[in-house]
Amino acid sequence: MAEPRTVPLHRRRLLGGTAAVTAGVLLGGVADLGRPRTASAAVPARLASAAVAAPRVYTRAEWAARPPDGAIRYLDRQPDHIVVHHTAGANTTDYSLAAAFRHSHWIQDLHMDRNGWVDSGQQLTISRGGFVMEGRHLSLRAIRERQHVSGAQTAGHNDHTVGIENEGIYVSAPVPGALFTSLVATCAWLCDVYALDPFAAIVGHRDYVTTTVCPGDVLYARLPELRRRVAEALGA
Repeated sequence: MAEPRTVPLHRRRLLGGTAAVTAGVLLGGVADLGRPRTASAAVPARLASAAVAAPRVYTRAEWAARPPDGAIRYLDRQPDHIVVHHTAGANTTDYSLAAAFRHSHWIQDLHMDRNGWVDSGQQLTISRGGFVMEGRHLSLRAIRERQHVSGAQTAGHNDHTVGIENEGIYVSAPVPGALFTSLVATCAWLCDVYALDPFAAIVGHRDYVTTTVCPGDVLYARLPELRRRVAEALGA
């Protein structure tokens, strides 16, 4: 089953200017707030010296993922950017591991059954409770081997980017502390594994796709803080 090169319009759609959301694209009148940096995302030597512990990542087997419905592209090269998303799902107050697993199933069902993709589009998912989960098949193996699984999370840029889906919708709602803390740890881990400079490598979905407000104005506004905290974790 072929994956589309553009993001279907039913993925993250903002309804009537309110927070009501379908499982579609978040589209709105928000202008593009910045293009991806053209400078190299390679990390300076001063950032590469600090080893960063990997976060606890729950595997696909642990959350009982469905098998992919087609071939997964496992690439013998490293990604150069980390793309931050929000899932546009409900801002649940159930921060349990069970809720996190349910959300991973929701994403996979949406991506496979409605979008027609071979599997979950993103490589990693972080729940509102701060649990980190493997997304697309073989993603965790690829990270450990310093290689890359091409996803379906950023149209036209999947061969060189790692996508992190953050549970919830952050157009106006605050980001839970546990989620943001895990996002910092996860990005620091990825920057360490792939020797990336967080100030150049960490971007929002809207930086590549101008028709989306993803990852929401609130989370997008915190990307400078995310980059700074990741750099601190790397020893900068």
